Amino acid sequence: MSVNIIEDIPFELNIDSLMKRLRVKAESRYADNLLALVHDAQAIVKPKALFKAVYIDAKYDDRVVINGIELKSRVLRVNLEEVHRVFPFVATCGMEIEDWARSIDDLMKSFWAETIQGIALRSAIRALDKHIDEYFSPGLTSRMSPGSLKDWPIQEQRTLFTILGDTKESIGVRLTSSLMMVPTKSVSGILFPTEVSFESCQLCPREDCPGRRVPYDKDLYDREYRKK
Repeated sequence: MSVNIIEDIPFELNIDSLMKRLRVKAESRYADNLLALVHDAQAIVKPKALFKAVYIDAKYDDRVVINGIELKSRVLRVNLEEVHRVFPFVATCGMEIEDWARSIDDLMKSFWAETIQGIALRSAIRALDKHIDEYFSPGLTSRMSPGSLKDWPIQEQRTLFTILGDTKESIGVRLTSSLMMVPTKSVSGILFPTEVSFESCQLCPREDCPGRRVPYDKDLYDREYRKK
């Protein structure tokens, strides 16, 4: 089971879109500062991604075994009912831009830098999706991440990283003692083929989540995931 590393990911910021997002007007006194920051970021940013294509060893009531390692989640187990191969992954903005962002003392510029880091992470995710689609043709896919639901807690992050191997050596991503990833703008999870699109947001009741992608479906767990 080889590790697939994706580097040399294209990254180009749309200045107009970024300025609109950050509410910086072209004629304002902040515009030149933002443009200088973007110039510095583009010179160093190196988003990256890593994944493995692995087959599921076994499926139980509320857990699955992948590469001899057990992942405990009823929702993940049900989502993988008809699936035989999955793609554990991690994608990141890269330590290069993380270190650069940490060196910025100005509060406003620090916020701008964090926004750019998030855009770099999305570039890595797009490259990951494109690579898997081109080389493995899984069709429609969804993903789940440890900590996104109570059903698959953040503690499972350790287990996922055991499957992925030495991510720090490969792409510079490491887990802290509190199970947070460094660089902070990184995401990990299991990508899997599916007949019906799934988002963890569908099962999460949190109303004020800035990352929400789809509405909460209060009946979905009982309908699809609760043990009969």
